[in-house]
Amino acid sequence: MAKEYNVAILGATGAVGSRMREQLEQSDIPVKNLKLLATERSAGQKRSFRNKDYTVQVAEPDSFNDVDLVLSSAGGSVSKKLLPEAVRRGAVAVDNTSYFRMDENVPLVVPEINADVLKNHKGIVSDPNCSTIQMVVALKPVFDKFGLDRVIVSSYQAASGAGQSAWNELEQQARDYLEGKEMKASILPVKGDKNHYPLAFNLLPQIDVFEDGGYTHEEWKMIHETKKIFFNDMNSSKIKVTATSVRVPVPVGHGETVYFEVADKNKASVEGIQSAIAAGKGLILQDDPKNQLYPQPINAAGKRDTFVGRIRADQENPGSFWMWVVADNLLKGAAWNAVQIAEELVKRDLVSVPDPEESYQLFREK
Repeated sequence: MAKEYNVAILGATGAVGSRMREQLEQSDIPVKNLKLLATERSAGQKRSFRNKDYTVQVAEPDSFNDVDLVLSSAGGSVSKKLLPEAVRRGAVAVDNTSYFRMDENVPLVVPEINADVLKNHKGIVSDPNCSTIQMVVALKPVFDKFGLDRVIVSSYQAASGAGQSAWNELEQQARDYLEGKEMKASILPVKGDKNHYPLAFNLLPQIDVFEDGGYTHEEWKMIHETKKIFFNDMNSSKIKVTATSVRVPVPVGHGETVYFEVADKNKASVEGIQSAIAAGKGLILQDDPKNQLYPQPINAAGKRDTFVGRIRADQENPGSFWMWVVADNLLKGAAWNAVQIAEELVKRDLVSVPDPEESYQLFREK
C-alpha cells in the first residue's frame, strides 16, 4: 500500500495558499489528512479538498504535530516563526516566501532544473521568486544546449504578485478612474514604504524596497536566485545577470523580456533555440510573428505552463538573443511549483527530517 501523508497548508486562505490547495488536490500525492492553517481572522472558515470539507485553524507551533509535509505561503515573518517549529516536529516544509531562499542550508528548487538538490534538504525547501521561476524554466533548454554567459531581464509583473489586497486595489482604482473619481493607493509599490501610487492605467518601476546601488530587492532576488538555481551559488561568477522589475496593471500573469548571450556563439541559432524550448519541460512555444502568435498574460492565467515567444537574434551582437516569457505568477510562479517540489519529495522518498532538533536549532537562529 502506498504511503499516505499528513499535509498542512500554511496561509491556506490567501491567493497562493488557495491555489496550493487546488494544485495539491490535482496532484498524485496521497494525502491522508489535510490541515488548513491561517490567522485568527480566517479561522473557522470551511474549504473543500477531495470531496471533504476542512475547517481553517489558527496556525501555531503545535499545529504541526503529526504533520509530514507543509506547503507554506503566509509571509516571511510567519515562515521565520513557524517553519522551524514544523521541522522540529519532523515535518518537511516547502516555503513560498523569500525568508529562507538564500540560506546555504536550504535548497532553492525549480523541479525542471535542479530537483536533485532536494537530497540535501534539512527540513526546509524554498520556492523561488515568481519572476525568477518562469525565466529560469525558459532559459534551461538554452543553458543545456548552448550555455549562457549573460542574462538581462525586464519583468512586467502583475498586481497579484503583491497579494490579493493589491489585486483588489487595482480593480477598485480602475472602477474609480472610469467613473471619474480619484484613485486611492495604500499598498503599491510597497505597502511598508512611505509613498503609495495608483497602479491602474499606470506603471510602477519599483517592486519591493530599494537596495544600495539603486536596485530593488525584487531585482536583487532575480539576479542571485538565478545564480543559486543554476550553480548552487548565489554569487556565482559563471553567469552575469541583471534585472529591472516593473509592476503593471494586469491582474494575473507576469511578462518578461529576456536578453541572453550564449556561450556557444557559433552553434546557436533562432531555430535551434526554438526547437530546444519546444521540447523543454513545462514550456509551450508560441512564436509565430507572421500570424501575431505570442504569449499573453490573459491567456496564461490559470495554466501551469510557461509560455515563450518573440525569439529573435540581436542584429548588433552575434550570439545574443531575445525572447518574451509569460506565466501565471500564482501557479508556476508559486503554488504549482511548490506542489511540484512536494511531488518530487514524495517520489524520491525524502519526506523526512534526519535530525529534527538539529535542524530546528539551525533554522531557529536565522
